Amino acid sequence: MSYDKMSASEPVQAFLERATGSFIDGRFRAQGNARDVLDPATGGRLATLAEGDGALADEAVALTKASFDDRRWRDLSPAVRERILLRFADLIERHGEELAQIETLNQGKSIHIARAVDVGFSVDFVRYMAGWTTKLEGSTREMSIGMPEGAQFNAYTLRQPLGVVAAIVPWNFPLMIALWKVVPALAAGCSVVLKPASETPLSVLRLAELAIEAGVPRGVFNVVLGSGSVVGTRLAEHPDVHKVTFTGSTAVGKQIGHAAVEHMAHFSLELGGKNPMLVLEDADLDKAVGGALMGGLLNQGQVCAAASRFYVHRSLHDEFCRRLAEAVDGMAAGPGMDPQAQVTPLVSQRQQRSVLDYIDRARAQGADIHVGGAVPKEGFYVSPVVISGADHGMEVAREEVFGPVLTVIPFDDVEEAIALVNDSDLGLAASLWTESLSQAMRLTPRIEAGTVWVNTHVTLDASLPFGGFKMSGLGKEFGPEAVNAYTELKSVCIAY
Repeated sequence: MSYDKMSASEPVQAFLERATGSFIDGRFRAQGNARDVLDPATGGRLATLAEGDGALADEAVALTKASFDDRRWRDLSPAVRERILLRFADLIERHGEELAQIETLNQGKSIHIARAVDVGFSVDFVRYMAGWTTKLEGSTREMSIGMPEGAQFNAYTLRQPLGVVAAIVPWNFPLMIALWKVVPALAAGCSVVLKPASETPLSVLRLAELAIEAGVPRGVFNVVLGSGSVVGTRLAEHPDVHKVTFTGSTAVGKQIGHAAVEHMAHFSLELGGKNPMLVLEDADLDKAVGGALMGGLLNQGQVCAAASRFYVHRSLHDEFCRRLAEAVDGMAAGPGMDPQAQVTPLVSQRQQRSVLDYIDRARAQGADIHVGGAVPKEGFYVSPVVISGADHGMEVAREEVFGPVLTVIPFDDVEEAIALVNDSDLGLAASLWTESLSQAMRLTPRIEAGTVWVNTHVTLDASLPFGGFKMSGLGKEFGPEAVNAYTELKSVCIAY
């Protein structure tokens, strides 16, 4: 059976016909050069959209700024804004199957992941963040100001929305990561202009329609399509943008940060990860292997927090590798719309080529490469790979591959393992696998990563801050920290 766009539901097919380009001020804009959006499962055309340019980015920012300046969103009472965001969550849930199919067709991922993670987690996230709309708060302060003589003071702090937010999101979880940025910004009272990745614009455009339906005023949430080098750069450097939030590579994140600081815009960066999984001698091997498969192969390894380098105690190493190899051998490959498929395509031919090049170089450097089962010749597939016999200094053990590549390295003692885990410029996430509470409590503070999981990997919750150490970024998604990052803290001092 062929699982192409004709297999999608009628609402999805209607959307693919309706969407023509950027979504600005409540309507689609067929302005710009036509760009084909591809189906990763076949390499064929999924839709054709007009890609914007710097001028359209300027217009989108101007309309977003107008919506903030005329206070059409931020002056609604917190309770009203909360109800609108809750309606937005309800609409995402009601249209969940439609959104999941759009995401699968455009990004290539399994329909099961799109339903459970991209849509299911997102619904819970939006509801969580909607609640913060009514809970932003400041505090009163006691003053000890000694002049003028006899004066008394009342002082307090309050949080106010930053203004125009430019959100730039990647292609691996376009719908979900867009919501990670848009909803906290809206909860804080900001207005948002968002640029999706050129490869995966479709689900974000549908979200923008649903936001209008939920009651978000036109012009408050706009989507402008275009390349990162043109539209993304223009948004980051635009003087009317008050905050830039970006998820993507470290190299591009640095450019975004430099552009933002030139006009003193706030910025947050969730960047690359080369995330270790540390398996101690006393680990439950069944749990660890299952965690490696989930943590390393979710969305075919195209996850910023994916486990990609595995430090396994030498006594467990060979059995760990054997079980991983058996598992990847038995995985069925096919389009994401096929509910039986366990290996689905990568997002693009460019990404496919990049991952295959990493594998080829590791093989040339002497690593042992175990390739999983056969994959289709059409589309952008890469069979999962287990690499053993690798050296910690190899590219495949140090650089973010962003694909289904599991590199396993043995260690002999815990001190050696901690040194290997921390020997990286990146520090987004890590996991520790042990049955010892003492080891878990002693080692987690020593691991240099923004999130450390114990006996699990890639498990997120809307209440728990997520963001990196070192070159993995600045700022946090999730929790009150995410909403507060879209506010200015103002101090007020009143003499009487």
